[in-house]
Amino acid sequence: MKKIAVFTSGGDSPGMNACIRAVVRTGIFRGLEVYGIQRGYEGMIEGDIKRMHSHSVSNIIQRGGTMLKSARSMEFKTPEGRKKAFENLKALGIEGLVAIGGDGTFTGAKVFFEEYGIPTVGCPGTIDNDIFGTDYTIGFDTAVNTALEAIDKIRDTAAAHDRIFFIEVMGRDAGFIAVECGIGGGAEFVMVPETKTDLNSVVKSLKNLRKSKSSSIIVVAEGDDLGNADQIMNMVKEKIKDPSKEFKVTTLGHIQRGGNPTARDRVLGSRCGMGAVDGLISGKTNCMAGVMNNSIVYTPFGDCIGQPKPLHPDHLALIDILSI
Repeated sequence: MKKIAVFTSGGDSPGMNACIRAVVRTGIFRGLEVYGIQRGYEGMIEGDIKRMHSHSVSNIIQRGGTMLKSARSMEFKTPEGRKKAFENLKALGIEGLVAIGGDGTFTGAKVFFEEYGIPTVGCPGTIDNDIFGTDYTIGFDTAVNTALEAIDKIRDTAAAHDRIFFIEVMGRDAGFIAVECGIGGGAEFVMVPETKTDLNSVVKSLKNLRKSKSSSIIVVAEGDDLGNADQIMNMVKEKIKDPSKEFKVTTLGHIQRGGNPTARDRVLGSRCGMGAVDGLISGKTNCMAGVMNNSIVYTPFGDCIGQPKPLHPDHLALIDILSI
C-alpha cells in the first residue's frame, strides 16, 4: 500500500482534527502518500481530493470541527454515486481509506468495501459515545464538559430563584451524555432513551424533594421516550399544579458539538488515527480502530453498527443514590 485517503463524515465532533492530523503524519512517517477528501462521501463523488503533507495539518489539534468538513451524501447511497466515488479514488491510485465518523459513515464504508474492495479502517468520531467497540468516542468527553459548564451556571440561577430546570442535551438514540452530565452536574433526575421514564414517579419525587431542596436540575436526553425537555416540563407542571413553583427549560443543542477538544479527546483522536493507518498497513479492513482498556482494538464494522452499546447500570443507580 502506497496511497491512502482520510475523510470525515456525519456530525462533526471535537477531536476530529487531532485524528486527521494523526492519520496524515503517521501515514507520512510510514512512507505513504496521504490524501484528504473534503466533505466526506460527497467530496469523494465530486473528486474533491487533495494530497496532504505534514504542514497541511499544522495548528489544528486544538480546534473543534473538522478541517476536511463534513456532509451527508444521499448520492453515495446509490450504486451510481458509489461508482463515481470509486472511479475518482482509482484515478489517483488510492488503495486504502480512513473513515472518521459514526454509524452512517461505517455503514457506507461497509457497502463500499463489499462492492469495490477498497480496504477501509474507521475511527469513532461522534459526541454520542454510542459506537460498540470503543470505551469512548472522539468528541464525547468535550461534549460532556461543555454541557457541564452550562449546567453549573444554570444551577446557580436555579438555586437563586428556587426553580426547577429541565436541561436538554444531545442524545437522540443514546443517553451517555445525559448520564455523565447528570452525575457530574449533581442532577436530581436523568431521562434517557434506553429506559422508560415514569412520569408519576418523577412528580412524586419532586414533591418530596421540595422538603429538603428548593431547586432541582433534571437532565433530559433529546430522544427520551416521553419527548423533549419542553414537552416533559409541561407534563410535570400540569401534574404538580403549584403556581408558586417556577419551571424552566434550557436546550443546549449544537453548542455541545463545538469548542476546543479536551486533552482526552485530542489523545484519543491521535491514538485512533495512528491505529487506523497501522491497521491498513497490516492488512486490516472493514473495521474500526477503537480504544478499549487503554489498548487499540479492531472491531468489524458489522459489529460496530449492529451491536448496541449499553449504559452502565451502576451509573444510573448512582444518580438515584446521590440525588437524595
